[in-house]
Amino acid sequence: MRIVFAILGLLGFAVAAVFVWTGLQQRTQNAGAAPDQTELVLPPAQDEPADLYADVAGARIRYRVSGPEDGPTLLLLHGFTFSLESWDALADRLDERYRVVRYDLLGHGLTGPDPQERYAPGDRASFAGEVIRALALEQPVVIGNSLGGLIAWRLAAAEPELVRSLVLIAPGAFPFNGVTEEPAPIPPGVAFFLRSPSEPLLRASLASVYADPAVITEQKLALVGERMKGNGDAFIRSLELFTLPDPSDTLSVIEQPTLIIWGEEDRIIPPMHGPLVADAMPKARLITYQGIGHVPQEEVPGRVAGDIEAFLEGLEPSE
Repeated sequence: MRIVFAILGLLGFAVAAVFVWTGLQQRTQNAGAAPDQTELVLPPAQDEPADLYADVAGARIRYRVSGPEDGPTLLLLHGFTFSLESWDALADRLDERYRVVRYDLLGHGLTGPDPQERYAPGDRASFAGEVIRALALEQPVVIGNSLGGLIAWRLAAAEPELVRSLVLIAPGAFPFNGVTEEPAPIPPGVAFFLRSPSEPLLRASLASVYADPAVITEQKLALVGERMKGNGDAFIRSLELFTLPDPSDTLSVIEQPTLIIWGEEDRIIPPMHGPLVADAMPKARLITYQGIGHVPQEEVPGRVAGDIEAFLEGLEPSE
């Protein structure tokens, strides 16, 4: 079970489903009833007015662009099982000055499953590079949370010419709890949850992501559950391909200035990984947030936006 914590820890709130599902099974066995599989009351999936679509390297992605066309470009990469809406509050605070671009990762949101199953972290990083080229983004600042953070730094290491600088928000990086270069088995409860995100499982799982329970609104539950629909098999395949080899050598070659943000109440990826990542990178600075969980851009978007703006303002023109 510790291995399950590690692999799902990087990838978001699915880790909690293991324990929620176990508890539901135990209670219903005692009561002689079937597990509660109540459907979420969700709005129908539909495109928002700002949604755009593009064909990129054999996949069709959903993306959004906001902010001035002549502003510095920010590319935002969300975490596992989430969607580009995870950045809504932050984008609203940054797009007065910056051109903010975000897309649903392969196998997520309204981008949906990838026919080529490019779900391994290295493949996701390569695809992010294809997105930059396809959308003609000129050396963006790449901002990633959790799985998105892992994609961001791997992209910067593999294709440094594409990335101006990095903002990594609780990124996946170092191995922990026994997960290294080998994938971990996926418990049936996790697979069930990823394919059928019923309200009790989703609510309990999100509780592991946010330190502030007020973030878990009915609207949040509906949106996350809706965006997970149709992607269950892609999520499971992502876990099957997910590994955490020691990143020290790769991180050490990243020359881009990097801001690392970590919530001190992160129950998904241990906050102790923050200093490890920062120390491994030549030009990284770490900021920690007291009382904040795994997705700071949703809990304290104003603070995150302020720290990002201060970081970017401090960069030299050549950086």
